[in-house]
Amino acid sequence: MVFVSENRVPSEEPQRPRTKKKRTARNVLLSVVALFLVAAIGAGVYAFSLASSFNSKSQKIEQAFPEDAARPAKVQAGATNLLLLGSDSRAAALGSAEAGDSSDQRSDTMMWVHVPADHKNIYMMSIMRDTWVQIPGHGEAKMNAAMALGGIPLVVQTLEGMFGTRFDHVAVIDFEGFKAMTDALGGVNVNVPAAFNTKQFSFPEGKQQLSGEEALAFVRERKAFSDGDYQRVKNQQLFLKALMTKFLTAETLTNPGKISSLVDTVSPYISADKSLDAAAAGALAIGLRDVRGSDVVSFTLPTLGIGTSNDGQSIVLRDDAAIDAIGKALADDSLGSYVEGSGVTNKR
Repeated sequence: MVFVSENRVPSEEPQRPRTKKKRTARNVLLSVVALFLVAAIGAGVYAFSLASSFNSKSQKIEQAFPEDAARPAKVQAGATNLLLLGSDSRAAALGSAEAGDSSDQRSDTMMWVHVPADHKNIYMMSIMRDTWVQIPGHGEAKMNAAMALGGIPLVVQTLEGMFGTRFDHVAVIDFEGFKAMTDALGGVNVNVPAAFNTKQFSFPEGKQQLSGEEALAFVRERKAFSDGDYQRVKNQQLFLKALMTKFLTAETLTNPGKISSLVDTVSPYISADKSLDAAAAGALAIGLRDVRGSDVVSFTLPTLGIGTSNDGQSIVLRDDAAIDAIGKALADDSLGSYVEGSGVTNKR
């Protein structure tokens, strides 16, 4: 297996509209919502109140999955797999994207969340948006084109086909609640691996506390790094880990006001498949009540670096050996062993 993201430098992308900043911020919010879906709603004696808030404030995706005949069978008894997607806005994400029609949306943020049957960990795998993949019915294209070509069901079908594993749930997230959620926790402490500057802030090397505004700048920045999106994804994972560590403490989990505020903040920006209501999330969360920040593992799907497609696009080359190995690990419910043996985690 080859993972060369630290050694190959992506080509610079053209300037995009301001919505690009929202998309990169959603990488982190997306991960935080994963935590809430599988942990916060079922935390202790506050479950009923949190469940009511989640059910009343979140929205449902009427059609999240492709036809059953196009899907792999569920084989990993007791394990749970969730697909989390970012969108420009919740309203835009629902429309044609959920109906399976062509859409003007692209999902720049994709994360596979795996909870093993023993419920001892949460694994979050980021998938680079420019990974060159086979999209059913459309041939090869960048992963983030699946939403535009066939909406949420085609994204699900593409990823399920790659890994041979079925998703149990799908959620689409808008980023607007991110800043308030960060500030509601009183800031988050991050260990910055190397100093860099953005237009608004300077981030020296080492541990420091970030406010909501600083956190957005930290997870958005790409141009300050020689390897662009690769380092940005690593920084997002670092911040996610810090945020989860701050959340998964006795101080937070035993504070009903703080938990309610956080769930109230995030829930309006979530759209989930019809089966992912608070009861389903709460049932899963009961088994995760002992999970803490050190038990949450994030990594990026390994790639073979940067290349060029036949039609001249700059793309991220997929690592078929890694995809096959991860698919087998998902089927065997042994993703933890794969992660430990492959060294793919962002451990700092």
